[in-house]
Amino acid sequence: MGAGADKIALQDLTGRTSRHPPPAPPSLLLRHCAPPQQPVAGASTATTSIAAASRAFALFLPVFTYPDRSRTSRPRHCPTENVVSSPGVCRYVRPLARGPPLMLGRLGRLTKLFAGLAPPTPAQSVYREDCTQCFDSIDDPSGLDVCLQCFNGGCAGDRLHTRLHNTLWGHPLALNIRRTRKAVVRDEPPPKMSKLAIAAETEADRYDTALAAKCLECNTELDIAGPKLAPIVDGIIKANTFSRNEEVKAWEQELTSCEHILLMQQHEPRRIEQGDLGHCSKCDLKENLWLCLECGNLGCGRKQMGGVDGNSHALSHSDESGHGVAVKLGSITPEGTADIYCYKCDEERVDDNLDTHLAHWGIMLAERQKTEKSLTEMQIEQNLKWDFSMTTEDGKELTPLFGPGLTGLKNLGNSCYLASIIQCLFDMPSFRERYYRTADQLPVVQEPAADLETQLRKMADGLCSGRYSKPDDSVIAESEVHHQKGLAPAMLKHLIGRGHEEFSTMRQQDALELLQHLFKLITRSKHEGGLKDPTAPFRFVLEQRLQCLGCRKVKYSTNEQDSIFIDVPLEKLPAEEGAEDIGDKYKAVTLKECLDTFTGAEKVELTCTACGGKDGFTKQSLFKTFPDVLAVNARKMTVVNWVPIKVDVPVIVPDEPFLLDSYLSKGLQPSEELLPDEPEGQAPAFVPEPTALAQLEGMGFPRNRCEKALHATGNSDANAAMEWLFGHMEDPDIDAPLDLGQAGGSAGATADPEKIEMLGAMGFGAPQAKKALKETGGDVERAVEWLFSHPDDQGLFEDDAAPSAETAAPKEPAGSATLPASFQLQSIVCHKGTSIHAGHYVAFIRKQLEGEGEKWVLFNDEKVVEAHDVDEMRKFAYVYFFKRT
Repeated sequence: MGAGADKIALQDLTGRTSRHPPPAPPSLLLRHCAPPQQPVAGASTATTSIAAASRAFALFLPVFTYPDRSRTSRPRHCPTENVVSSPGVCRYVRPLARGPPLMLGRLGRLTKLFAGLAPPTPAQSVYREDCTQCFDSIDDPSGLDVCLQCFNGGCAGDRLHTRLHNTLWGHPLALNIRRTRKAVVRDEPPPKMSKLAIAAETEADRYDTALAAKCLECNTELDIAGPKLAPIVDGIIKANTFSRNEEVKAWEQELTSCEHILLMQQHEPRRIEQGDLGHCSKCDLKENLWLCLECGNLGCGRKQMGGVDGNSHALSHSDESGHGVAVKLGSITPEGTADIYCYKCDEERVDDNLDTHLAHWGIMLAERQKTEKSLTEMQIEQNLKWDFSMTTEDGKELTPLFGPGLTGLKNLGNSCYLASIIQCLFDMPSFRERYYRTADQLPVVQEPAADLETQLRKMADGLCSGRYSKPDDSVIAESEVHHQKGLAPAMLKHLIGRGHEEFSTMRQQDALELLQHLFKLITRSKHEGGLKDPTAPFRFVLEQRLQCLGCRKVKYSTNEQDSIFIDVPLEKLPAEEGAEDIGDKYKAVTLKECLDTFTGAEKVELTCTACGGKDGFTKQSLFKTFPDVLAVNARKMTVVNWVPIKVDVPVIVPDEPFLLDSYLSKGLQPSEELLPDEPEGQAPAFVPEPTALAQLEGMGFPRNRCEKALHATGNSDANAAMEWLFGHMEDPDIDAPLDLGQAGGSAGATADPEKIEMLGAMGFGAPQAKKALKETGGDVERAVEWLFSHPDDQGLFEDDAAPSAETAAPKEPAGSATLPASFQLQSIVCHKGTSIHAGHYVAFIRKQLEGEGEKWVLFNDEKVVEAHDVDEMRKFAYVYFFKRT
């Protein structure tokens, strides 16, 4: 049969395959075997003819070349079956379950792999910066392998994560990307950035990039200029990186529509010819073109930072005609996303009916391809880089540090809150021991970037190994201090924020809220093989004591926590005469004063169930147990014009170990009489403090919200209640009446029928809904997460009344009540700015430096330096981590 006949027959039998084929059994996984120099002894005539046919078939496949350039044979294809071939054609060993395979069986897999390849779509993540399982990247000598089938990024160096990906999922084709910094020599360090600006410099100006496609199973190089691979390679290189893609999504969540789009009246419909969409109607510009959706006029936009030209003819048209809504042509994608701008609002907007509005002018979404950066993408590139002082009092640069445990994290744009908390956590033994496990195998998951266990192990390796803690030598300047490049925590940040209203955005966040959210995610995740929950050392039990002021009877209740909030007393200092006005100054307080306030008795308005008295109760909270690591949030807030403002109040914290013994609860005393148990379903009456209630209602808050806020903050202070309200405005049940009977919930409580019905509307059966609600204490949001993470659990049926062995086993108590309870400050998260949702976070951590003993180290994003003025920074910390000694 001639080569042409082979070509036709094989083309007729080639079909597209799934982008994620099922993994092959380990016994059938392909193993690499070097191309033999001579035919294998005993090869049959049929085998020889097969090899000849393979050579003929190679004419119609993409060109492959061997890395070994000394070979003189013609480049061959890569058969991926048990083929015994002539010199120059690679051979594989794979067990066969049937007789002599046909030609298609030997070549079919590779043919199908190529037929199934396609460029990445805008909706797909392309991991082309760093490995999804470690922080090896395209800047390493061996580069990064991007899977041509699913676009997973795998390191090509000694860790072999790209080969692991192929072994597990049968994806042998990869594009290797290797980037090297162009040499830049400067006599002076770069000027400090003082304003928001984009340099016109592109990646091509800064880096040289080498590309090579290969088959991992035979170490054969593929021709990236071939007609099949060229568009795929081009799509990978031009696609947004995973980190940039997630930033774009986060920013896009902020966009909304407006009245000018919703009420827009388009002129008479007409088809705009393709030739009329090529340039601005007023000049010759062919990019940055904006189509008026009202009349179909095409005008160029404003000049953009970064070299995008524009003469503002679209804006001029809007001013002259009064038409407000325009779409950027180069940003339109077949999926229906595009840049929409309302000149009347002077804001970027979203058009939910974009397909209809474009079709009005004869433009079909399915026929459009994105050719330019969107406004959002350009905005991300413009993010202001905070530049804080990294010098001593005498002007000298702080000394950079390198080594294990001294690796910085890049700021991804308002991600310093994440970096500071992560640095403090992975300094703790429980996190290092749990996730820095060099001898253990990585979890087997098809999407490592979407697996919390994998990403936390990746982070532990990055921070603790010292592998990536080295000076950035990409710029050569005698006087410039070489800090680290830093690791980009993009995958972990996306994973932590996925589905969360705040952490999924690019806005600055509260570091303590992130800590609590991360603890919740880790606690719910699986800890298989006897691995311990790393958040357990942070947990402890607080005991609350209520005593009736009338009958003097008491009630004790406990609550397990992983951190405490301490309110810092605010006392303004009088302004000094003749001193420069730099804002209010406050009197310094000690940590002991704050803890005394936290554990002190306060009066709350409740009706006694024993004596019926309305004199109220005293409430006091003390430690029933102490944690191994105590996380403390110092709340330094005041209200100015009804807006909560963070103020700088110095809190004096000792550097030496100190005792917390006096804050341990003594429990029920022999002389005390307990209040009678309340009937099931009956809650104690709550009477809001009249003055505070009147103040809150006078500010315009509904009564239900006021009562909830006062109940949550001790029923004594309108300012504290207002702060609580501002932090819970988005709670779904904020306007529901206060129900003390359901406060907190419990795992064993009967599931609420309304919540079961709500989950049923999402497609979950009643038994599954009951089980999920029972496991999550009745929290619907957590129940949904539980259901998705336990798809095989059939749920809780009516006859499941008997507790299982797991639930019947007594839970290990959190913390320890043994004394002495000695604690020492281990790390702090500091914040600069007037709001916890703005400004900048850094971390100071006590470290044992080799040859220098114990030192404080400053982690300011990617910069890691020996800290100075730690005494001053301790005073203005936002979160403290105390380790039990």
